[in-house]
Amino acid sequence: MAERVLIVDDEESIRTSLAGLLADEGYEPVCAEDGEVGLAALARPQRPDLVLLDIAMPGRDGIDVLEEMRRVRPELPIVMMSGHGTIETAVRATQLGAYDFIEKPLSVEKLLLTIQHALDRTRLERENTELRARALRAHEILGESESMVQLKRQIEVAAPTNGWVLITGENGTGKELVARQVHVQSRRAAGPFVEVNCAAIPEELIESELFGHEKGAFTGALQQKIGKFELAHRGTIFLDEIADMSLKTQAKILRILQEHKFERVGGTETIEVDVRVIAATNKSLEKEIAEGRFREDLYYRLAVIPFHVPPLRERASDIPVLAEAFAEEFCRESGARSKKIASRAMNRLQAYSWPGNVRELRNLLERLVLMTPGPTIGEADLPDPVREGGRAEAGEGATLEEARRSFERGYLLARLEDHGWNVARTAEAIGLARESLWRKIRALGIEVQRD
Repeated sequence: MAERVLIVDDEESIRTSLAGLLADEGYEPVCAEDGEVGLAALARPQRPDLVLLDIAMPGRDGIDVLEEMRRVRPELPIVMMSGHGTIETAVRATQLGAYDFIEKPLSVEKLLLTIQHALDRTRLERENTELRARALRAHEILGESESMVQLKRQIEVAAPTNGWVLITGENGTGKELVARQVHVQSRRAAGPFVEVNCAAIPEELIESELFGHEKGAFTGALQQKIGKFELAHRGTIFLDEIADMSLKTQAKILRILQEHKFERVGGTETIEVDVRVIAATNKSLEKEIAEGRFREDLYYRLAVIPFHVPPLRERASDIPVLAEAFAEEFCRESGARSKKIASRAMNRLQAYSWPGNVRELRNLLERLVLMTPGPTIGEADLPDPVREGGRAEAGEGATLEEARRSFERGYLLARLEDHGWNVARTAEAIGLARESLWRKIRALGIEVQRD
């Protein structure tokens, strides 16, 4: 489909000649004899992709029309034209958002090149916006519990800054997802996101992985290697499980944070980098510091913006949203028909303590989608620990509070089911005031449902 160019000029001869030229070049020209008609064209269903706007026109001049057009459609590229151009006018037009300024008589070659470049840039910006939106959706943090809503708000505030981020939370809670959201919502979104799992790299190789090495730096270094920090230049580096780094490596990380430069292993050249560091750990860094395994100065440098990702057992109200999203995702990937999760099965999922957190839930839903033959995932399809409401899990290694909470959830779910999810009858049967039962239901993240 031809790209539409709006020509706004009070001289009919210029409109006619430009329209003929643009039509010959494959564009679809639209003409307007003054600024008001040009502004009205922006509101039509077939809107222009670019505007050629004259400055000296009767009524509203081009600068005034430019300001209005930028207010209505800030993404629209506008090229100003003038036979009485001055440097001051050109500068003002550019400051107000014009893509370029061309003097009359117009050079055909320059005009066509300017139009092409303006449309190419707009197309690229649109593609980048769409890619960023897809990235946000792909790494969306699901859940509307109070703790997750607060976490998402914190990310929105912190992401556009350059502050270093420290993410804490148990294994499987989604710390990487938080790191990616910080990146895609930041001003570095167009740059690289480089992930390093510090726990998965042998101690003797981690410096080489992070900083790179020169040829011959050690046995087996047959050629130069670019490290992760260098690869993350003008982007973000995510250091997962940072507590597993040696004190020596921590010292080098601290230097990068302070000076933004380093040397490759075996090298003497100083390399400067512009990198935002996001670190994560499932350990208590305060405890690691007290036991001499983590540098206190590095901790305070990293924890400029601290985030904590709560375990799944503390946000059970998010489980239905997560489970349904995972089921839909795996049905789509496997080409299977959509599968519904029965309410009794969902209640069991909510009652389970999820020691593996969101990762465990995701893995289970993948298995259930692939192995459940019918269109509904029922209570009988769940593995024994989940079907038992997490009571077995709560008995092994759980705190007293976790065990009490797990028992209460399982007990109340069972009683609510026994009484057809009628809260008033359930409260009477268990000897609890209805208002008190409702408070417990909300505190335990139980969703009152009916089959």
